[in-house]
Order: sequence, then C-alpha cells, then structure tokens
Amino acid sequence: MTINSNFILRSYEGIKNLARHRLAVYWLALVSFLESSIFPLPVDLMVIPMVQSNRSKWLQIAIVASVFSVLGGIGGYFLGLWFFDMLAKPILDVLGKSNYIEQFSSNVETYGGVAVFGAGLTPFPYKVMTIMSGSLKVNFGVFVIASTVSRFLRFFIVAYIVHLFGFQAEEFIKKHFAKLTFLLFIGVVGIWVLVKTLV
Repeated sequence: MTINSNFILRSYEGIKNLARHRLAVYWLALVSFLESSIFPLPVDLMVIPMVQSNRSKWLQIAIVASVFSVLGGIGGYFLGLWFFDMLAKPILDVLGKSNYIEQFSSNVETYGGVAVFGAGLTPFPYKVMTIMSGSLKVNFGVFVIASTVSRFLRFFIVAYIVHLFGFQAEEFIKKHFAKLTFLLFIGVVGIWVLVKTLV
C-alpha cells in the first residue's frame, strides 16, 4: 500500500499554508524533522514560500530547516538500525520509496560515505538515505558529517536562490535544481578525491 495522490495533494496545500502561518518557523522545524524519516513531501515546499514572504530572513530559514533535518535524519538512522523490518521498511513502502532501497544499498557498498553525502544533497529521497544508513550500519560519524554538510548546502542553495530571485525562483528551482545540486555534488567529490590523492 502506498499513499494516494489525493493525500499528497492535500498535504502539499497544507504545507504551503503552514509556510504562511504566524508560527511558520516552528512548523518548519517540525516538518524538517519528520521529513527525514516519515513525512512524504520535501521541506523545500515550506522553505520557498517562507523566504519569498520575507527575503531578509533567508539565512535563518535555511539554518532552521538544516538543523532539524539533520536531527530528524539521526532519528531515521536509529529507526533503520533498530526497527528496520518492524517499522522502517513498512514506512518506506507506504511512502512509495521502497524502490530506492536497493539503489542506495548498492551506492553505499560502492562509494561509502560519498553516497550518503550525495543522497543528502541531491533530490534522492533523504528519508531513504537516513533509514538505510542505519539498516546498513554506515559509520555513525560519517553519516552525521555527510548529512550535516549536504543538508546545509541544499537548504542554503534553495533559500539563497529565492532570496535573489523572489517569486521567480520557484520556476527556476523546478527546472534547474536537480542539475545544480548534481553538478555541485560532482564538484565537491572531485575536490575530495584531489585532496585525498595529494595528501
């Protein structure tokens, strides 16, 4: 069983409404935390309209989204570590993300911590990365570092684009964000490989 499209649509509208709420920053913290393991929609749906409504606070919004996303990711890690068969896999099945499990497992086996970083930065479902990192017993320190760097980069990029372009940013992000984060990921990995080779 997976979540139906009507639920996704209602949730989508609900998230955009929360972004306009007077307590939006607290809702952002909660959504960022839950999205890392059990919530079906990306945090960007709140970040974008929140920055659009107050562009001077883009940095604060990015920090809140990043911090609570990482904290939620840690929760997802232990969910996968301790309760994968009982809770975590059924959650991924319901969210329609179970088809990513094998892909991420293969990436971790081949690339290790780099796969964790890539999944946290790019549009790959972050909740799959957190849960599967726990299930696969990825080194916890590596997981936390990769999650922190990738989530801060992701939300800072989104918030800064909106800070620069305002209401026109949403269309730009829809069209180019996946390419942008993928190129950034390649660049970071390239620098990491170069430094590792030289050192």
